[in-house]
Amino acid sequence: MSVSSVRSFEYLESLPGTVFTRLYQQPSTALAIFRRMLPHLAKSFVMAMLYMSDPLAKSDLDLWVRSDSRREKDAALSLLDRLHITAKANKPGQPATLVLSSHFAHSLRLALTGGGNHKSFGVPSSTPDKNHVDIAFLDSYARSQWEGILHFMVGSTGMDQGVATEGPSHAVKKLLEIGGLVILAGRRAEITKAGFSFLLQEANAQVWTLMIYYLKNAEDLHMDPVEVLSFLFMLGSLELGQDYIYDALTVTQKEMLGDLRDFGIVYQRKPQSRRFYPTRLATTLTSDAGALRSVSAGFDNALRSSDGKGFIVIETNYRIYAYTSSPLQIAVLALFTHLSTRYPNMVCGRVTRKSIRRAISMGITSDQIITYLTAHAHPQMRKSIPILPPTVADQIRLWQLEGERMKTTVGFLFKEFANLQDYLEPCKYAEECGVLVWKSDARRMFFATRSEQVAAFLAARKLEKAAA
Repeated sequence: MSVSSVRSFEYLESLPGTVFTRLYQQPSTALAIFRRMLPHLAKSFVMAMLYMSDPLAKSDLDLWVRSDSRREKDAALSLLDRLHITAKANKPGQPATLVLSSHFAHSLRLALTGGGNHKSFGVPSSTPDKNHVDIAFLDSYARSQWEGILHFMVGSTGMDQGVATEGPSHAVKKLLEIGGLVILAGRRAEITKAGFSFLLQEANAQVWTLMIYYLKNAEDLHMDPVEVLSFLFMLGSLELGQDYIYDALTVTQKEMLGDLRDFGIVYQRKPQSRRFYPTRLATTLTSDAGALRSVSAGFDNALRSSDGKGFIVIETNYRIYAYTSSPLQIAVLALFTHLSTRYPNMVCGRVTRKSIRRAISMGITSDQIITYLTAHAHPQMRKSIPILPPTVADQIRLWQLEGERMKTTVGFLFKEFANLQDYLEPCKYAEECGVLVWKSDARRMFFATRSEQVAAFLAARKLEKAAA
């Protein structure tokens, strides 16, 4: 599952079941979740049950999956359960069975076979647009809007070619602040730890991150969060370059268009236009394709030089030379480098203890810095192995270790088991699922990063013991 899929899944997982009932009434939502958030094995289970008239016995699934793939099968079933796609249809005295949610199954069948008058996939305009725009223009518009947000976050707004710009709209700035990505200081922004992590995500994950903050604040904007989420899934199913009818949208969706224009997700020639175009940022919301052709997945590629080659040279004496004139690239470099000289096509500086400690205080890690320098290394440096001088990479890590002696992991502690056997079985299951972090056989305790799968396993074991 991609980073953006994980981000959207974590939000969906926190929603109550009643919300899923409303979401799954839209075929575009059912298709988007099926395409984007389900692994191949879970998709196979869904397609097998989609046209079944009777519930499927869980024991039959064991015949479909190899014995050494128990972990993948349990993970797929757990995912389907948490997304409320499947439900248990058990009857007393009979084997456990599964059935698809009726709303999800009906909507997915509509999405796959067509039919209905749900308008879930938008209504294309039937009249030609006198001011028609092509895909190249939409890509340019989306790139301009999105890079404007990145410029603002790293504090480089208005530096481009010496021309002052206003940067993102007030609503976008406020959302960045609410999300904890920046701290607003007048007209400029100070990037936070979460903000730098945001920059390191691929572009699709960045869009979903901001959209989830938008969803969480939808009620404050007097919008229905379910309609907002359904509209985002609908945008992911639209065709790039096609114009769609504005009047076919609901009141909430019409209100959203203004905000989505600021993000570069949709394009309208003017706010009063009766049609709108989805950009590549919109049409890739429910796929793993690159959001922009010339601004690739996220921060790393978005900050590459125009010819796609690296531009950074770093020496063993910590001197750094960056062959770039991009204000955005220079601003990012300044986050962890002391820049001293700027030429028309190059900046010079030095990686120092002070500059690295300053970056670490903002939440930038040594591994992120090393990864960035490696990804953007000049072709001349790529002739050496390793690419970065070992003395530089080791020293950057040592500067971080000066202030860090402990690593924290968020998770759940399971303890107070009645006997050793009751402890060993869930502990082994957590290890098979890949969520086990630490265990102590002597104290009958273990620590896991997730609790849902282990809790389900314990509940199943309890039922088995009661039945016996």
